Amino acid sequence: MGIYHRPGFLRSLNQAWRGMMYTLRTQKHVQFHVFAGSSVLLLAWWSEVTRYEWLILIFAIGSVISAEVMNSALETVVDMVQPNYHPLAGMAKDIAAGAVLVTAIQAAVIGMIVFVPALQRFANRMF
Repeated sequence: MGIYHRPGFLRSLNQAWRGMMYTLRTQKHVQFHVFAGSSVLLLAWWSEVTRYEWLILIFAIGSVISAEVMNSALETVVDMVQPNYHPLAGMAKDIAAGAVLVTAIQAAVIGMIVFVPALQRFANRMF
């Protein structure tokens, strides 16, 4: 048995970056969530949200993207361990996808709480 050498911080950071870039390049759902999150940030800038609202929106976006990345990792491991269909493997994937759904619903509710009043103010000024 070989001796385990702890990787240095920069090496760990590089591996994490490599994994994130791979996920971004290969996973359509991650690409969608990054695009949607970027759009929300542009809307936040346009609607001049408060500092607190920025923090909440960034946290919500990060939560959804993190859940989607973890879902992709779990799907990769399940496919490696169980390349043929198995009901439990499918259920594991469904459960992980459910976690993404929960965070996406949470983010949508946060978005409504933050943006509906801003859009109402904008509409009142326009009409």
